[in-house]
Amino acid sequence: MKYYIIAGEASGDLHGANLMKELYKQDPQAEIRFWGGDLMQQAGGTLVKHYRDLAFMGFVEVLQNLNTILNNIKFCKQDIASFNPDAIIFIDYPGFNMRIAKWARKEGLKTHYYISPQIWAWKENRIKDIKRDVDKMYIILPFEKEFYEAKHNFPVEFVGHPLIDAIQNRSTTNKEAFRKEHNLDDRPVIALLPGSRKQEISKMLSIMLSIVDDFKDYQFVIAGAPSQEYSFYEQFLDKKSIHFVSNKTYDLLSIAHAALVTSGTATLETALFKVPEVVCYKGNWISYQIAKRIITLKYISLVNLIMNKEVVKELIQDDFNKKSIKAELEKILDAKHRENLLQEYDNLEQKLGGAGASANTAKLIIKEIK
Repeated sequence: MKYYIIAGEASGDLHGANLMKELYKQDPQAEIRFWGGDLMQQAGGTLVKHYRDLAFMGFVEVLQNLNTILNNIKFCKQDIASFNPDAIIFIDYPGFNMRIAKWARKEGLKTHYYISPQIWAWKENRIKDIKRDVDKMYIILPFEKEFYEAKHNFPVEFVGHPLIDAIQNRSTTNKEAFRKEHNLDDRPVIALLPGSRKQEISKMLSIMLSIVDDFKDYQFVIAGAPSQEYSFYEQFLDKKSIHFVSNKTYDLLSIAHAALVTSGTATLETALFKVPEVVCYKGNWISYQIAKRIITLKYISLVNLIMNKEVVKELIQDDFNKKSIKAELEKILDAKHRENLLQEYDNLEQKLGGAGASANTAKLIIKEIK
């Protein structure tokens, strides 16, 4: 059977790659074309467009790149029509994917959505579009089932969270070899995860690095995104005490003692690696002011949203500054605080369900097609 998959960012590339592996395993005759990244390309199939060419974040940035976005949508429709897949699989990325879904449904193509758009956070009125344009929805957060089925009378499948698979199935890190390869000494490591897009990295990383000199007993390591070249990060590496690893975030988290993490999927990944973290976010001022007025959630990190309480500290916009980072980092380095936090992480993992999200989703998609 023929599958067309659209993922528009790094997290979607990870989950898309694992889903593709399961589709190939369960359907050996599978033909797959996709929009994604390096991980999906490694899984097989034909890469149509890389997500690095799609990464526009925030209201202002989208407006500035509107022509490019509209051309991508037009090209995507043409490519799907030419391929004529048995199923289109959307992975998050709603601004783009919902437009394609609307067109695809009119064309009589089957639409499957893996990893729901976060309409419970904002744009809840998108539920009308989802009901109209999405044949099957596969959710990965436990609270989403009640949101869709109880509140909006739209049946969904809870498949578990794919990060559990991604973390469990990764190759075990040789910690001693990793430290040696990246010239790390015996001091505890504080990981810096500034995001994957140039604009957010630029905003986040310089502020994260402002506290380095206050923690001489630790070594700081930047997690470089696979979508960015090393040359982009060089502007932040003027201090000899700063280390850098590219495209090895999981290896880094496996040895990290604590982390400063930009809000997004990485907050949940860090928690599943049992690394105490401070969640950080600072966006374009105008975009932030708009978002603040339309998003009504109490929290921005997946950890806190899933647990429905503040498990990890969130430093947002003006609160994300040197003084606050230093104070919160000192807290998560404290032994008693760390013990309590790690217990909460165990509770979080139980809430997410067991392994097998990718296999479950592939099985359900194939069953639906047949």
